[in-house]
Amino acid sequence: MTKIIYNHINKNWISKYPIVKFSGRIVVVLNAQEADKAVSFLLSQPLLGIDTETRPSFKKGKQNNVALLQVSTPEVCFLFRLNIIGMTDSIIRLLENKDVVKVGVSLNDDLRLLHKNGEFEPGSFIDLQNCINNIGIEDKSLQKLYANLFHKRITKGQQLSNWEADILTESQKLYAATDAWACINIYKEFKRLSETGDYQLIKEETDNNELSESISKER
Repeated sequence: MTKIIYNHINKNWISKYPIVKFSGRIVVVLNAQEADKAVSFLLSQPLLGIDTETRPSFKKGKQNNVALLQVSTPEVCFLFRLNIIGMTDSIIRLLENKDVVKVGVSLNDDLRLLHKNGEFEPGSFIDLQNCINNIGIEDKSLQKLYANLFHKRITKGQQLSNWEADILTESQKLYAATDAWACINIYKEFKRLSETGDYQLIKEETDNNELSESISKER
């Protein structure tokens, strides 16, 4: 069945989509030894999803360092608590690796902020914002990209929570893992659609009746 996608997803539909959550194993990394083991495993994988979290600052002109680096496979996500362990040698090795592709959204911002935590030369990264336009999607946010491709909703309720807390809540861990894992799904679907051409792009000017009808058909 041909997949219907939009150059811009109608934001009014996103709240009506079912919530999607990472269902795999989440591992919180709290020291250099754990980081070594996690990185060794991650670098044995063919594709990784990556994202970061930073404690929000409500003071003008002040931005905190990255507190959490989340790196996921389809089955397991590692949460590196950078505010506790810093940029260990193994984390730098992961970021500099050129063999394993790491996909994310708005990676220029993430990498720029990570450089405040420690120096490294970025390895193999693919920013979904730079490739998804090849199939006509102009949306940029992770939530909109996922909704557009899968008609499921990623919740953003924990985005402005305290990522430097002594202990992360289960909701924080699930939120962070879902964001990294979702990047893998988006990239795989983008690749599939690019290779097969099995999609129909609906432009933003489509009227509301046609938009409603097309979504109903997909469901």
